[in-house]
Amino acid sequence: MRIAAHYLVVALLIWPWLVWAGLDPAARGTGEYADHWNPDPMHEYWDPGTYHQPERERVEGVFTGEACLECHDVITPGIVKDWRGSRHAQAREPVLCPACHGDDHQKMSLPTPQTCGTCHPQRLAQMEEEKKYGFPSHALAMERAVDSKHFADKPKAEVASCLQCHSVATKCDSCHTRHRFDAAEARRPEACITCHSGPPHPDDETFFASAHGQGYLKEGKQWDWRKSLSKGNYPVPTCAYCHMKDGNHQVADKAVWKFGIRQINPESAENQIKRKRWLELCADCHPAEVGPIFFRELDAERSLTWDKLYGVERLLKGLRGQGRLIPSAGERPPYPMDWLAKLWPRERIGFYEGQASAFYNVSAIERDYFDVWYFTNLGAYKGMAHGAREMSIRFHQQMDAQVQAIGTEAQRLKETTPSGGDLKSLWMEGEYTEFNRDHN
Repeated sequence: MRIAAHYLVVALLIWPWLVWAGLDPAARGTGEYADHWNPDPMHEYWDPGTYHQPERERVEGVFTGEACLECHDVITPGIVKDWRGSRHAQAREPVLCPACHGDDHQKMSLPTPQTCGTCHPQRLAQMEEEKKYGFPSHALAMERAVDSKHFADKPKAEVASCLQCHSVATKCDSCHTRHRFDAAEARRPEACITCHSGPPHPDDETFFASAHGQGYLKEGKQWDWRKSLSKGNYPVPTCAYCHMKDGNHQVADKAVWKFGIRQINPESAENQIKRKRWLELCADCHPAEVGPIFFRELDAERSLTWDKLYGVERLLKGLRGQGRLIPSAGERPPYPMDWLAKLWPRERIGFYEGQASAFYNVSAIERDYFDVWYFTNLGAYKGMAHGAREMSIRFHQQMDAQVQAIGTEAQRLKETTPSGGDLKSLWMEGEYTEFNRDHN
């Protein structure tokens, strides 16, 4: 009895923490803040392993693949046409519908990476191996999204676009479109830039501005994309050749600068191993001396960038110490799940204080810094990393102008006499804030 009572006390003590951490078994969301958000219907397609439910009220019965094709040739002919053009259909023993969806119409499922892994275990294992490298990686992309406070706090309509790309972790058709699943299609840059585009990751813009990208734009339509991603098969490398050589689905093993948002020690043992992998890859097409020159230029660009970013951080931390960030952290609505921010409101400045998780709930000058750090910085990094040196220089010119503007605003804030008025009600109340608080 004493042992049972002991376990009961422990359970009562840890249960509130489990609920706070998003582990409440009744929670409908997923991730660290699972009990703070509810999924929209589209989550069934973004995370099918978690949210897909068969449509039990429609068709009943257990069917063969041939029966599926006969029916869907009329109902969804486009899907059947895509499947007939796939390697699944042309195999010696065709991979029919039940292999991916099941044969019981009342228990049908949408495929997950694990479903694909039953026939492609090596590719699944390669993708899963990314997790040991941490973020960023395809395998952890969904976790990265749902574990962000702004994802759980904001209305789902405002963060829905995030999962269109972050769902690469929970389904394979982000790269291999249904139902053709054509490797030739997935090898083309367009398969990657569907997600790798826009201000946070301008891979498309910087790649197409490089010599490699220009070569692809000029001749890519004539290439035979059925060839494997091996040496000699393509005139110039594209995204998949460099990041997925020989079809390797582990794309995080050469990330020397962690996406460009984190300062990395180039001399660490891990980084030296990653750089060696890049040098070996570059040597497929370039003389051996080209790779080291590339890294010297990239490292110099990163060193210059971080000097600029840390300079802005020092400005903002100085303003924080003087109480000149308006609105202050105590005048902003805290994230509902952020108990620490409620007890100790504090502006988060820079990567190591968690600026990345707070860019929706900041003062104007903090947001300006975030734009420099997360958008312009990444353009400068991606330009140099993809061999588009001139574009990297343009992003640095933009960064210099932004840094100067932030410095001017910081000086103004220092010289401005605080009004002494109560701004808290202005920022803590209002139609949007109240709706968001109660309807996420």
